[in-house]
Amino acid sequence: MKIALSSFILFLVVIIGICGTCFAATKSAEDNEAAVREVYDFIKSCNVYYLATVEVDQPRVRPFGSLAIYEGKIYFQTGKVKDVSKQMGINHKIEICAFDGKGEWIRIQAEAIEDERREAKQFMLDAHPSLKNMYSADDDNTQVLYLKNAIARFHSFSGGEPKIIEF
Repeated sequence: MKIALSSFILFLVVIIGICGTCFAATKSAEDNEAAVREVYDFIKSCNVYYLATVEVDQPRVRPFGSLAIYEGKIYFQTGKVKDVSKQMGINHKIEICAFDGKGEWIRIQAEAIEDERREAKQFMLDAHPSLKNMYSADDDNTQVLYLKNAIARFHSFSGGEPKIIEF
């Protein structure tokens, strides 16, 4: 009886551990989706964001507009012939900054990871039809990238500690 009770308790501990792990993974995915959506929504409300890269030892910043959520990640698009693409190819660490014009802004540090799949390229082009004048999912120039290991900091001119979101 004592051995059976011990075995049953061990069985319950294992089941609870497995269920807890599944719940934590599900909650984490939901939290990540909400974080990605909050960051995306803020940047889209700004219309333009600024992407910074590094060229040797010099920062380079330029305006961007393409942005979409694809497969739960924030994606952006550029051309492989551009300096920004070459800079990210050497050093994939980037920063993004966007200002809403009302006293709030966001800074994101992340890694820009290229996604070479045609489906990802086509998704971005469909999300931004004006890009189809210059790019195609089948050309050798279109490049789509997503943010990885991102840390977003929401700031305000009214002060206070920044809100930090990681995804």
